[in-house]
Amino acid sequence: MKNRKLQLTFADGLQAVINMDEVIRSYTGIFTKLQENAYFRQVRVSSDMGMIVWPNGADVCPDVLYSFAFGRPIVINGERVFN
Repeated sequence: MKNRKLQLTFADGLQAVINMDEVIRSYTGIFTKLQENAYFRQVRVSSDMGMIVWPNGADVCPDVLYSFAFGRPIVINGERVFN
């Protein structure tokens, strides 16, 4: 499956469709299994952590997802670190 997309709603009400192929640039390591369509669809929102997770422990930080949804990079100490 290419164009792995998730429709997300964030705590502030922002709704966005995120192309996960842009977020997860390399489906290796813990993300390898996400290449399987049926497995990718097992994504859930962790109620205690507030992030999307898969059964094997793969997860994506909400700040990273919000960065892609809002279209702004994550910047730390003046340096672009993600997106």
